[in-house]
Amino acid sequence: MTRRDALVRVIDALHAEIDALKANDVAALERATRDKLAGIEAVGAANDDEPAMSPEVKALAEEAHRLNETCRIYVNLMAANVRRRLQALTGNDLPSYRPGIAGTFA
Repeated sequence: MTRRDALVRVIDALHAEIDALKANDVAALERATRDKLAGIEAVGAANDDEPAMSPEVKALAEEAHRLNETCRIYVNLMAANVRRRLQALTGNDLPSYRPGIAGTFA
């Protein structure tokens, strides 16, 4: 498999991952993540004859990076929503991090 083909595989998996995150579909998220990791392994194992990345491969790598950042943002937003819901349920409205408190125990 060429580096280009492997990157296309990663990009497809990232699109599936974003769709699964939007739909809160855990099974689809697990499949997409497994496919993404397999694609990343394939990128690393690719034995292209080109010593440097072609402009097309570089563009695909940048697209994969952008999509991965989109996934990260979705996950962070979901985690923040869960934290707010848990705080509301427990009546604990304190922030998860309070600057200066660590220094009082030193």
